[in-house]
Formats: sequence, C-alpha cells, structure tokens
Amino acid sequence: MEIQTKRCIIRPFNESDINRFMDYRNDMDWMQYQGFKGLTKEEYAEVLLGGNDLNSGMQLAIVDTKNSWLIGDVYLKQEEENCWIGYSICRSEARKGYAYEAVTAVINHLKKRGIKTVKAGVASDNVASIELLRKLEFIYLGFAENEMTFAFKL
Repeated sequence: MEIQTKRCIIRPFNESDINRFMDYRNDMDWMQYQGFKGLTKEEYAEVLLGGNDLNSGMQLAIVDTKNSWLIGDVYLKQEEENCWIGYSICRSEARKGYAYEAVTAVINHLKKRGIKTVKAGVASDNVASIELLRKLEFIYLGFAENEMTFAFKL
C-alpha cells in the first residue's frame, strides 16, 4: 500500500525509518497518548518491518516528499467493513497539517477498498487529536474502554 499526497507519501516502513521512528516514539512526553512506544530498535523493527496486513493491524510511515524523512505514522486495523485508525506526527512537524493531509488521503484510499466506516479512539484530554477528528468531520460516538470513540462514515 502506498498513498501519495501533495507533501507526503504514506507507505510501508523501511529499515532506514526505524531510527527516526524511535526518536519521536521514545519521547515519552510527546507520545503520552500512544501505546506503541518505549521499545528497542529491534522490537520496533520486528513490528514495523514484519509484513503486517489490514486484518492483523499495520503501521505505515508518513514520509515528507521533499527530503524523504519520516515525519509520522498511521496505524490501521480492519474489522469487517470498518477500519480503526491511529496516527502520530513527530514533534518537529506538529501543527503543520501533515496529520490532516495523511489521514484524509488514507480515508479516501480505504473508501476505494470498500471500507464503510473509519473509527478512532482518543484519550479525552488529547485535545489536538480531538480537534483533528472534528476537523475531519468524525462524529463522536461515546466513551468506551477509557477512550472517546469517533467514527467517519464513508
């Protein structure tokens, strides 16, 4: 799976992405709302480079087209005609519209694949992520498993 946007490419991870991924994922203050963090290079590589698919869950790299630098990631997990989405952007690239651009492109791609609903779970105090989901026109469904749940019907 590879998706092109104006400023990004969303694609599977390469080995050369792992160090940069570690830089932002192991920043515990920045990743306070993420679960996939604080691991070793080997642990990240095993997950990120190990041929995942939509049904078991897959992490995709968000890469800046100007310099080929990893600037974030998107997680997807399909459940029948629904797909869960998660996203992270490295601290230095936050608030530049990359998450909006990447998530919009991924949603459009999922729609072409027959997905009917995209869902996201977010901590109630993760204001930036909640704002992004609202900007993307996700609808708040309620609180489940210690998270606010949002959905976007395709």
